[in-house]
Amino acid sequence: MELIADILMIAGTLAVAVYCVVLARRLSRFTDLEKGVGGAIAVLSAQVDDMTKTLTKAQKTAGMSAAKLEDLTQRAEDVSRRMELLIASMHDLPAAPEPVKPNPKAEAEWRETKEEPEGETLFLSQRRRVEAAQ
Repeated sequence: MELIADILMIAGTLAVAVYCVVLARRLSRFTDLEKGVGGAIAVLSAQVDDMTKTLTKAQKTAGMSAAKLEDLTQRAEDVSRRMELLIASMHDLPAAPEPVKPNPKAEAEWRETKEEPEGETLFLSQRRRVEAAQ
């Protein structure tokens, strides 16, 4: 009976040894840095670093944008105050005189006395070029 018990103990020990070898191989594949969870953890760690850098840059940019916006808001408020003062001062001005209607007779005389350039009518910029050339 002792012999049978010893054989069963040895068989059980061998079975446990084989089971340990199988588990060791699975564990080594599981922690492999290229294919297993170790690789996934390494990739996630690199992504976390990238996201941290991106977040830092975004916070700096947002801070600068907030400062610019605050400056522009202050300038707009200053301009608003100046415009309010200008509008308030417009109320103190006297009423504008009524526009003088042109005398048709005087306008006709002025057109007759006005000298027309020879040839085609020139635009103002062309006149300046012609006068500069002469």
